[in-house]
Amino acid sequence: MSADVDGPVLYAEPGSTWWPVLWGPVFAATGAVVELVTGLVHWLAWLVLAVVLAAMTAGWVKARRRVCSLSLTARTLRQGQEDLAVDRIAAVLDDEDALGRPLGGGLTVPRKTYEIPLELDDGTTVLAWARDGAALRAALTALVGATPEI
Repeated sequence: MSADVDGPVLYAEPGSTWWPVLWGPVFAATGAVVELVTGLVHWLAWLVLAVVLAAMTAGWVKARRRVCSLSLTARTLRQGQEDLAVDRIAAVLDDEDALGRPLGGGLTVPRKTYEIPLELDDGTTVLAWARDGAALRAALTALVGATPEI
């Protein structure tokens, strides 16, 4: 993985890829082909539709990359728009029913992600999250140390 100011990135997820931006232009091209087969083609309308849909999707992708991305280095866990120093993590908990505030600034963890409860040095519990929860848990456990007995 790439290098960061905090050292090499041990685990990362981008939040979204850029390929969904192609959905609008592909839809518009399909519509233009259907019109081409059936008669008069409204080229300008299909072009405008392709650009508008691509721009809207690009905004959505950019927001997902900001809010749903994560990276873990030896010093920092960045989830969404929140940074947490790794030295503040006291333990990676096994309790799947643990309650706490989700990291990243949202009210809940992002959809299609797995929660990883973390106990902080002040005794509070927060919820880290990742699409590949097992990989993030393994990386965090390797950094923090053994998981405590519950």
